[in-house]
Amino acid sequence: MILVNFKIYKETFGEGAMRLAEVCKRVMEKTKVVIIPVVSALDVYRIKKELGIKVYIQAVSEYEDGAKTGSISVKAAKEAGADGALINHSEQRVKPGTIKKMLSNWPEGFESVVCLQTIGQMEGWAKNIKPTMVAYEPKYLIGNREKSVATEKPEIIKKIAEKYGVIPTLAGAGVHSKEDVLVALKMGAKGILVATDVVKAGDQEKELSELASGFKMV
Repeated sequence: MILVNFKIYKETFGEGAMRLAEVCKRVMEKTKVVIIPVVSALDVYRIKKELGIKVYIQAVSEYEDGAKTGSISVKAAKEAGADGALINHSEQRVKPGTIKKMLSNWPEGFESVVCLQTIGQMEGWAKNIKPTMVAYEPKYLIGNREKSVATEKPEIIKKIAEKYGVIPTLAGAGVHSKEDVLVALKMGAKGILVATDVVKAGDQEKELSELASGFKMV
């Protein structure tokens, strides 16, 4: 499984978001590796309607409805066509208590990916959470083009995968090669979470295809 976080780079504004979502769909069909675009709330509805693929939203609010201007309701995200959401990405941190509250009220059938930045978080407030998936992303490696979570923290990937057991672990931060993917999978991860490496690639489809090829090496 590959989650491609579109973030809000200029490459994913408007038509750019559609083009990259189409790339995700083509590579998924070609490689048979599940690839899920993680997109802005502005693009969820169109991508879901026009491509019919699974799509996640980058963040949702703790508020389900009401007078909360600017918040993104998880219920509204689901109705707009999103199939799941990231929670607590390094660039959109959420307090531990809020995360637990959100998960306790999470809509049935809507997937959740809780991001962890450190082993301490797993051993502390996150030790008993039960999201659909967890994603380990050391903040200092996010966007790195030379180092990755697979080269710098493979042992932590293994610890987190073992801790959560049947809850799949994704590895992210700096992942940029099929070798990174292979290491993550050997450490027990079920997939990867990527952004910059694909979004900023000169040939997005070629780069995503290379990452997907790492799943065939196991």
